[in-house]
Amino acid sequence: MAQRVPKIEVEECIACGNCEAVCPEVFRLNENLGHSEVINPQGAPEEKIQEAIDQCPVQCIHWEEEED
Repeated sequence: MAQRVPKIEVEECIACGNCEAVCPEVFRLNENLGHSEVINPQGAPEEKIQEAIDQCPVQCIHWEEEED
């Protein structure tokens, strides 16, 4: 069964840190790499992850289907 997980398009990420500020259980700003990353895709309820997605100023985070 597939489940939705957040995915960051790292080429588009401007490393603003909004996603980590909203949902640090799932997202982390990696200053060494110059973009945010998903550290725990199921670390928060979908509603909270969606809030972080909605806060992205360049809309580089989206849902992706992942097989179990």
